Amino acid sequence: MQGDSAAVNQTTDCDTKAFLLDNPYGFIEDLRLVNRPHQKITKDDRELYIGLMSGTSMDALDAVLADFRQDKPVVVGSVSEPLPSRLRTQLLSLCHPGDNELERLCRADLEWARLAATVVKKLLNDSETPACLVRAIGSHGQTIRHLPALGTSIQTGDPNLIAEQTGIATVADFRRRDMAAGGEGAPLAPAFHEAMFRQPSLSRVLVNIGGIANITVLPGAQERPVTGFDTGPGNTLLDGWCFRHKRLPYDAGGNWAATATPDAALLQALLSDPFFALSPPRSTGREYFHLGWLDAALARIGKEGLAAATVQATLVELTACTLAQAIETYAPDCQQVYLCGGGVFNHRLVARIRARLPGCHIADTGALGLDPRWVEATAFAWLARRACLGQPGNLPAVTNATGFRVLGGVYPGRHPCP
Repeated sequence: MQGDSAAVNQTTDCDTKAFLLDNPYGFIEDLRLVNRPHQKITKDDRELYIGLMSGTSMDALDAVLADFRQDKPVVVGSVSEPLPSRLRTQLLSLCHPGDNELERLCRADLEWARLAATVVKKLLNDSETPACLVRAIGSHGQTIRHLPALGTSIQTGDPNLIAEQTGIATVADFRRRDMAAGGEGAPLAPAFHEAMFRQPSLSRVLVNIGGIANITVLPGAQERPVTGFDTGPGNTLLDGWCFRHKRLPYDAGGNWAATATPDAALLQALLSDPFFALSPPRSTGREYFHLGWLDAALARIGKEGLAAATVQATLVELTACTLAQAIETYAPDCQQVYLCGGGVFNHRLVARIRARLPGCHIADTGALGLDPRWVEATAFAWLARRACLGQPGNLPAVTNATGFRVLGGVYPGRHPCP
């Protein structure tokens, strides 16, 4: 910390010499001024942003502190905080219609934001980073309803409260501007995947296995556009079924699934769902793929009494099969597949993906320099930076929006530098 101490002794008036952001849209000249007016800041050449992500698995809130000085961001700090069981229960209940939804939504909105602020403070403390050096937080929030047919998507986590409690400008509500322009609002990570992982002359596919699985197709030919879409269930059914029958939040390593053989009739019944026949762009969520959907399929084929482990093995096969089919159909020349998200640690699932894609080199994104646990959170740090710079964050070829759009609203911070 000796170098940091030296830097602290060299301060500049934030009113006169701030880190100006190149912002052609002009809505904010300088987020450092907005964050912390009338203060001294250190001469620090890092370009720091925080990304917050809680995906459809609803298991944890992931946070990264990323430095964007170089062409590609470097993660300099990370935290993963399990969602408190009470909050998780509230959020899960909000994914489906129920009584007193508005008040329950308000409570969850505030509770998630308080948790986010606590996680940000822990991240800054662990990385020994003053809040005044962070230009903005990109907060995805927690999706509770994703309804592209209606043109809307709802995420909890009040960004006003996050900005107030951390003192850092917060960018949030990323999806709805894309949807206002006719897009699906998802997936949003492909723009980041392109910036981070695209390589000339190499045909790659990025696979994110969260609660919902999605792919980003990165063609080797630069004239071909990047595409991407949700393929279907990732971990959400696996985790839900495991909790129902084992009272465990997930099947560690896929070991339980590995004890059984998939049921061909059930797999075929699941694959017959119309979602899997839709052409991209397409997106989905746990409001569509949930245990009620699975129960209905079991009842339809008269297999309600199927052994629980057999169902778990079939759900692994469903995720592997739908991912592989999507890659074979929309990236037939794929040479390399890189995995990220919690599904990377389900060894049985990864083994089944490998078996279904024998012609592809398959690894996780750690081989490309970014830990698979932090790809999604880093994407939202990147999206926050894009918003602050007035640069678009969507890819119309992915979401079907009518054009490129700057995503997210900016909520100014307030606290002075510690």
